[in-house]
Amino acid sequence: MDAGTEGVEAAMRRCCGGSASAAGCCFLATYGPGLGMGSFDWDLETRVLLMDDEALALFDLRPDEFDNRPESLAPRVLPVETHRIDSQVSHAMKDGSVTYGTYFRVRRRDGTLRWTHTQGHILRDADARPLRIVGIVRDATQELSDSAAHRERVEAEVDRRRRTSIVRNTTAALAHARTVADVIDVLKDTHGLANLGASNIVMGLVESGRIRLVAEGPTGSYVPGTRVTRVDEPYPMSETVRTLAPRFIESPREFAESYPILWPHIEHLGITAAAYLPLIAQARPIGALGLLYQDKTGFTGEERNVILALGSGIAQSLQRAMFYEQEKDLAQSLQQAMLPRTIPGVPGADIAVRYRSAALGRDVGGDWYDVIPLPAGRVGAVIGDVQGHDTHAAAVMGQLRIVLRAYAAEGHTPATVMARASGFLHELDTDRFATCLYAEADLTTGVVQLVRAGHIDPLLRLTDGSCRRVPVDGGLPLGLSAEFGRLDYPVTTLELDPGHTLLLYTDGLVEEPGTDLDDGTQALSELVCAGPHDLERLADLLCGHADDGRGDDDAALLLLRRRTMDAPRSGGRLQQHVAPGDPEALTEARHMIRAAVRAWGARGRADEIELAADELITNALMHTDGPAIVTLRVVSAADRRLRVDVEDASSALPRLREASEDGVSGRGLLLVDRLADVWGVDSRGGGKCVWCEFVVPTRGAE
Repeated sequence: MDAGTEGVEAAMRRCCGGSASAAGCCFLATYGPGLGMGSFDWDLETRVLLMDDEALALFDLRPDEFDNRPESLAPRVLPVETHRIDSQVSHAMKDGSVTYGTYFRVRRRDGTLRWTHTQGHILRDADARPLRIVGIVRDATQELSDSAAHRERVEAEVDRRRRTSIVRNTTAALAHARTVADVIDVLKDTHGLANLGASNIVMGLVESGRIRLVAEGPTGSYVPGTRVTRVDEPYPMSETVRTLAPRFIESPREFAESYPILWPHIEHLGITAAAYLPLIAQARPIGALGLLYQDKTGFTGEERNVILALGSGIAQSLQRAMFYEQEKDLAQSLQQAMLPRTIPGVPGADIAVRYRSAALGRDVGGDWYDVIPLPAGRVGAVIGDVQGHDTHAAAVMGQLRIVLRAYAAEGHTPATVMARASGFLHELDTDRFATCLYAEADLTTGVVQLVRAGHIDPLLRLTDGSCRRVPVDGGLPLGLSAEFGRLDYPVTTLELDPGHTLLLYTDGLVEEPGTDLDDGTQALSELVCAGPHDLERLADLLCGHADDGRGDDDAALLLLRRRTMDAPRSGGRLQQHVAPGDPEALTEARHMIRAAVRAWGARGRADEIELAADELITNALMHTDGPAIVTLRVVSAADRRLRVDVEDASSALPRLREASEDGVSGRGLLLVDRLADVWGVDSRGGGKCVWCEFVVPTRGAE
């Protein structure tokens, strides 16, 4: 303790006869002795507060009711005053002040309020740390009442401006409330209705003739048994809903007499007045709001008008929020009903799917996924996104999912499935379009045929954990391609080795406002590389990544990993459409044949089969005006055979002939005849099918 402080304390001790407990008497000397003044000595380290009898009398406390703790004064000091005094004393101790002074109100036993003034002196040690506070308290009611008229006019003007500001600010905050929870947050915020002086807020919603409590604050003010109440029960919120009129309660006595069932449960809160308002929208009550006060009795006409105006604004915001939640619930229910409830088990593949609704946005969107088991060890995987974020988008999504599944199950090629789905959407009575990616995987060979309609390219994770984007030739989105007559969707072929994972997703997983889509795709690819091997955990990670800052749009995710432990062992079937003048399609057909032959255990005859198939496809393209459809399948009879079918639209049958030595053509069928074990031609309704078969060893025989 420094010398200056020692001098002050010594002087105070001498003045008070050496009694530290009565050190505040120096203030008595300053103000002069008189009725209604006492002293205190507060040790900040031990938190012991010593008060003389005069000081206790000002708080209307007997000595046996005070245990030398500051908390013992709480029942007599209004909560709003306690907060203000604590803030002022704390600020004085922190900024190095020596003294402080403030006025506050004390509630006596009979409920009357008396103005009191306190003056404190802060004693510090050598490091300027506060040690003790000594001072006086005195009755200031008469002092303040002398200028009451002037002060009331000033306070009334200040109060009017404050209330006007609160109405404006609260209304502005409610304009941004989207859900019922948002409305509640605005009301319970420290800058909201609490600034009107309300110490407690309760709000209930009317549901089927009952009032369900949805908000109460501060926590702990909830009355047991009132979570759900009937409209005809004797509670103030029930009364306002029944009568559609506000209820202003202006004193504790009025509260106790009007609602004897409720009052015993809230009497300990120190409520002195309350205002209960019906929340009315479109001429019907949708809820009720209660504002409870601890520091006022009665309501002026202006106060009532302000509260009623706020009640009207709250009702409108609440109804808007309820409509929003109802529509969103409907859209989410519709969308969940449209999405597959379960993903079927597919032999030879592990599959994980996820769907995440937008954290923001007006409604759910039209994102969807689907897994379609197909014959002969094949599976279809679909990911798509219908334009828009509303119930209509969800309904269109459901119809598209159904028709895509139906077209795939009918056995159409991936390009045909996509073209027909586009035509279907174009014929619907809607202006929506959709992006889509369809992948048909043969799990016995690993060959995947992909068709893209304006969608994002998929990703491929390899067995070493690396990840790359798979470029897929694309066409226009579904609906638009039919409108503009561009239904020829190109097919991209991909080899999916055991352990490889194909990732299909919608743009909600990678798109972020203000950033490039490619950057989001790269970030997702890096996350996939660093992600766990387990497919379910990887799916959780990727959708969790979307929630961490990319949640402004819906997102769908489908992961397909090929495995060989339980892959189909019976024969497979692959089909490829090869258009005339399309060298890429011919290359993809050769790639498909090569991969299938290797996967089906015919490596020893791979070159022969590929060469023979290439000759048949080339003949069909050269000697007809239309496309060729090549089908590769395993035929199991007395021996195991691999069959190649090439269909075209010409009815002219080919014939086997010897080519001249200097001829550049004519050797196709001759070559097939030499390579294949058997070949032939079948007439079809509008064309023909040239086929050849090769005897191949059973699996594991090589």
